[in-house]
Amino acid sequence: MVRRLLAIDLDGTMLQRNGLMSPAVRQGVHEVAEAGVDVVIATGRTIGSTMPILSHLGLTRGYAVCSNGAVTLELNPDEPGGYRILEVVTFDPGPALEMLRGSWPDAVVAVEEIGVGFKVSGPFPDGELVGEVRVVPWAELSASPATRVTFRSPTGTAEDFLALVERIGLHSVNYAVGFTAWLDINPEGVSKASALELVRRRLSVEPWQTAAVGDQRNDVEMLHWAARSVAMGNSPDEVKAIADEVTLDVDQDGLVPVLRSFLD
Repeated sequence: MVRRLLAIDLDGTMLQRNGLMSPAVRQGVHEVAEAGVDVVIATGRTIGSTMPILSHLGLTRGYAVCSNGAVTLELNPDEPGGYRILEVVTFDPGPALEMLRGSWPDAVVAVEEIGVGFKVSGPFPDGELVGEVRVVPWAELSASPATRVTFRSPTGTAEDFLALVERIGLHSVNYAVGFTAWLDINPEGVSKASALELVRRRLSVEPWQTAAVGDQRNDVEMLHWAARSVAMGNSPDEVKAIADEVTLDVDQDGLVPVLRSFLD
């Protein structure tokens, strides 16, 4: 049987705006996986906030991509926590942090600590960060190599942050602005696509048998990478423009018809 790989984003694609997953989506993922398709979750979330969703989906073997591609997991129920870390890519967050410092009045910064949580410059809204969250002096934010830096403001917009990136000029990193004033910074050359290519090769899936579904700017590289790319109806226009197909809104279970197409 020819192997197929389906990469799926979580928030805004599989998870609705309220953070919940509809029974139809969960059932669809289960059926596609049972049909032999290699379903790979590719998310900006950390390991700690991804694993419970994988468990809910019944995806206990295979692979998952976290932290926008900086962390790749091999799923195995026999391993502690149900996974082993296959690859971690880090960078020196210092230069980016210095460029961002003072660039937005009420912004806060989080630096991811793999398997632990985050070091933060100030409190984030409840529920936005999963794991141990420690407020630390600014200098400690850049004390160690990091997989990701998150820059967030409760008062800005995505457009504000796109303009901010242009103004300060981030170099030698990969970055993506979310649907709100949320900026994720990763090591240069690292994206969901770079991690998925590693997974594709390990699974021996031919490039033309790859597909991806996403909704945000951090999915753009992944959608370019896939032979078949699908943008959610709630995606920004620039994401829809590069996709092969556009499905329904996440709150209309837009992922379901895509999943069903793998069963035809």
